[in-house]
Amino acid sequence: MILGVGIDLCEISRIARSIENRAFVEKVFSEEERAYADAARNPSMHYASSFAAKEAFAKAGRWGLSAVGLRSVWVSRQNGVPQILLDERAKRLLPDGTIRIHLSLSHEGDMAVAVVILEVCDDPILCR
Repeated sequence: MILGVGIDLCEISRIARSIENRAFVEKVFSEEERAYADAARNPSMHYASSFAAKEAFAKAGRWGLSAVGLRSVWVSRQNGVPQILLDERAKRLLPDGTIRIHLSLSHEGDMAVAVVILEVCDDPILCR
């Protein structure tokens, strides 16, 4: 059963200006997100998609980003597949049971987009 869907667009050039301030980067992005983006040819594109993912997650749950927290949600790219990881603060927002978080990221031109689907899963074995 689908619990929620969230989508967010982020302007890459706006993030490019923001990441010039390292305090902003450290306040908003996890160490894993920073390492991934900073190693890329176009870091601002990856920062923008991570920021959009945080927003999309907050929208999918109807919590708002201030309730979720900027550093409580981050994008991990294990084996090239992006996924959302949560700290304990963000996990407490989710309902009881097994929740699967689907994430899709894309970028084109000056825009990055993220879509998050929160799915309540009845079978924990199938939902790994």
